[in-house]
Amino acid sequence: MIKILFVCMGNICRSPTAEGVFRQLVKNVGLQAQIHIDSAGTHGYHVGETPDKRAQAAAKKRKIDISHHVARQVHRADFDQHDYILAMDRYNYEMLYRLCPPEHHPKIHLLMDFAPTAPQREVPDPYYERDSGFEDVLDLVSMAGHGLLKHVQQQYLIQ
Repeated sequence: MIKILFVCMGNICRSPTAEGVFRQLVKNVGLQAQIHIDSAGTHGYHVGETPDKRAQAAAKKRKIDISHHVARQVHRADFDQHDYILAMDRYNYEMLYRLCPPEHHPKIHLLMDFAPTAPQREVPDPYYERDSGFEDVLDLVSMAGHGLLKHVQQQYLIQ
């Protein structure tokens, strides 16, 4: 099983949105039994909370339900257990890199590395923005999610 972890700061906006989008993409191609998907935050600000209501509403408009997600913080075991650890931005990438044992550094990527033609390299934090920021997050993680799925299918020869 391939294990993928999406990471943002608090695990209530970007990473659960990316998790929900990618979970739907994986379901659409019938690979749920081969790909495990999770998300976490580099900080423990919102541990135990459900996603931001604005993130839930934006995802729901696209028929993606992230309401059952419960925020958690990245654990040391995540670096051992996951094959891909995908940061939403450079700040969280740097945090992960510092927390991660050196032998697992190659697992850490910016999510947007999987969307080379996207207009930006980071998924901006919409927490203090207008509601449209959550729509922008969905657009970006959807682009990257398609690229990530294609990469995983090619890397592991799964269809």
